[in-house]
Amino acid sequence: MPDVALVTARDIVKKFDSTVILDHVSLELRENEFVALLGPSGSGKSTLLRVVTGLLEPDAGQILYRGEPVHGPNPHAAMVFQTFALYPWLTVLENVELGLKAAGMPLQARHERANHLIDVIGLDGYEDAYPKELSGGMRQRVGFARALAVEPELLCMDEPFSALDFLTAENLRSELLDLWLEKRTPTRAILMVTHGIEEAVFMADRIVVLGAHPARVIADLRVPLAQPRNRKRADFLAFVDRVYKIVTEGAESRGAAARTPTAAPQRARPRQLPPASIGMMTGLLELLSDRGGRDDLYHLGSELMLEVDDLLPVTEAIELLQLGEVREGDIVLTDLGKTYAEADPPERKRIFSEQIAQQPPFSVIRRVLEGKRNQTMPKEFFLDVLEQQFSEEEAEQQLQIAIAWGRFAELFSYDPASEEFYIEEPEPSEQPMAPDGSED
Repeated sequence: MPDVALVTARDIVKKFDSTVILDHVSLELRENEFVALLGPSGSGKSTLLRVVTGLLEPDAGQILYRGEPVHGPNPHAAMVFQTFALYPWLTVLENVELGLKAAGMPLQARHERANHLIDVIGLDGYEDAYPKELSGGMRQRVGFARALAVEPELLCMDEPFSALDFLTAENLRSELLDLWLEKRTPTRAILMVTHGIEEAVFMADRIVVLGAHPARVIADLRVPLAQPRNRKRADFLAFVDRVYKIVTEGAESRGAAARTPTAAPQRARPRQLPPASIGMMTGLLELLSDRGGRDDLYHLGSELMLEVDDLLPVTEAIELLQLGEVREGDIVLTDLGKTYAEADPPERKRIFSEQIAQQPPFSVIRRVLEGKRNQTMPKEFFLDVLEQQFSEEEAEQQLQIAIAWGRFAELFSYDPASEEFYIEEPEPSEQPMAPDGSED
């Protein structure tokens, strides 16, 4: 059993501008543990990973490594990034040697170690190749070899398989897991960020689930399955389903007001609009209606080949519009949701409009436009308003969602050429015609 605390994160707070990303997050990683960090997009997983490795300084709280405070990059940790992060002008061998060279290792010694890792990771014969000559999977192998070459006690990985095709990712997962389980590297612990629930259950000893906006730990689960694991076994599928329920139920807190424990009370942050398309929402509601108004989210995601990060924004939007509810890992239609699914397009538009009209930012946009003599306002004005509550990137995303939803609901219009919001003048209604052809 693991018994030595390698990394301890105590009450970590991290902000970007005025936005709280990590809200008093605590985490312990012990020797001989493989821990997966799970959570919806934007939940601060990658931020926490960078704080743990010392690449980011927390605004409050403390990171300890073997009981000692960490200040700056942790020399005992190495990172594998999502997007390879190789130097294109260096060969495979030179990329793998990079950390060893920076540490001052003599030429012959670093050649030997780098060549050994290149062989272990399955790239023997490609030592003199450049990144542009390699496939995505081969480039990620170089990233793993470079991280392992410095013999880190702590290996951190930020969605290392997400940029790869399915088969390449599967092969690389299995090979990395073999290296870890067979103790063929000196690495003492692994911390991996992922959005794939099956991936986390397949690889990790523990799964830490983060809620979002801001991030807090909502679950810390030990995976009760022996390695190697079979994805088709009933106990594997049952545990995946359990984690899926935790992640989806935890997502209900997305967009809730940030809890910042300070003496001064702070204004609640408005709920974020989930990035869901109207077509996807409508299609899912129709599918649920055809299936009796209820379905299991995990099985639904598997059937549609959607990861949890793809499905969660849609279910959040359905909940926001009160068209459905998430209950114990199932998505259940409300009475209004059933009405919407069975209605014709004009009636759907009316329901959608009623459900969003009184919610920010739609209510704000509509009120401002109605208060203007020409009922027109530039996009920049509403961006400035949103940036009082969100980061610049979040404000832009929120406004784009508002444009798509608001135009569908006919609450307002938007001209992308002039970047202006406006209310369209209603078209004059046609006068009914008398039987003789004259206007009545």
